[in-house]
Amino acid sequence: MKVGLIINPIAGMGGKVGLKGTDGPEILQKARELGAIEEAPSKAKTALKILIPIKEKIQMYTYPSKMGEDIARELGFEPIVIASPKSITSPIDTEEAAKAMLDNGIDLLIFAGGDGTARNIYNIVGDKIPVIGIPAGVKIHSGVYANHPRNAGELALKYIQNGDLNTKEAEVMDIDEDAFREGIVTAKLYGYMKIPYISELVQSQKSGGIANEEEVLEGIAEKVVEIMEKESDTYFVIGSGSTLRPIMDELGLSNTLLGIDIVKDKKLIASDVNEKQILEIINGFKAKIIVTVIGGQGYIFGRGNQQLSGEVVKRVGKENIMVVATKTKLQTLGDNPLLADTGDEEVNAMLDGYIRVIINYSTVTVQPIKGL
Repeated sequence: MKVGLIINPIAGMGGKVGLKGTDGPEILQKARELGAIEEAPSKAKTALKILIPIKEKIQMYTYPSKMGEDIARELGFEPIVIASPKSITSPIDTEEAAKAMLDNGIDLLIFAGGDGTARNIYNIVGDKIPVIGIPAGVKIHSGVYANHPRNAGELALKYIQNGDLNTKEAEVMDIDEDAFREGIVTAKLYGYMKIPYISELVQSQKSGGIANEEEVLEGIAEKVVEIMEKESDTYFVIGSGSTLRPIMDELGLSNTLLGIDIVKDKKLIASDVNEKQILEIINGFKAKIIVTVIGGQGYIFGRGNQQLSGEVVKRVGKENIMVVATKTKLQTLGDNPLLADTGDEEVNAMLDGYIRVIINYSTVTVQPIKGL
């Protein structure tokens, strides 16, 4: 089978440093200045390791250097390397790579990136061939991604071994990053791509919040603030999302809707912090993380809050993670567990099991959680 591989090496670099994406050269430069490192290649490596046992059955096509060749060769594949891009960081390169692979008649395209990368792939591929996305970006609203890099490899393995595996159309979504940094989510549907489909390996499209739940959210906020009042010596690291905004409103503090804030003794200590800043502030002190659930997907870590990295979660400990979500949001998950994709397998394993979720002022439920 002819398999295409495209890695967007800069995807996700803005996550841990709090930039909420890397669209545009100026943001990329800022991410590098803040110490961001490329993580997409390692996530692609995690996926492709699964294919090593069948590498003799695959003819891999890829782009030079970090866009796929390096990882492919490191794992023992012998790829056909197409073209020679002038850079390896632009959307144009991704689109040209996809076009070249279509011209070479590939049967399956595997790509690593975020929603911007999926959008670039869609511009060229449409629904011509099946694709599998390796989640490596900051914002992943699209449904074309596996729910973990390793599961992207499992999905590819099953498709290559069983070419008649069911496929389905999945949404390609993207948001305006500039508006995102101002706390405004404007997600747009760009189209659909065809993906091999096994429900437990593929992430769902992110669902929006449910209206008319203001009173429930206010009750959750009151409960959290009560906990803060009893633990005035604790740093509370408050995650992103509109579900958490009422907590800051209850405290009378400004809120970084789509970033991470830190509160202690009901006072704002730092706003829109990155991973490094979080670790510096909580070092040696009591700390708790407050996160919510992405409706329809179930993630509490690893989607839009990469600042809360595996190292941050490890320092805080599972017992000090506070999850808040309305009952309605939990119902969007059906029987599926909450998900954690911290990028650290040891931490993910630590989170496996069950976790308490505050669903209104007077009720705490216990939900299954799976570290990916």
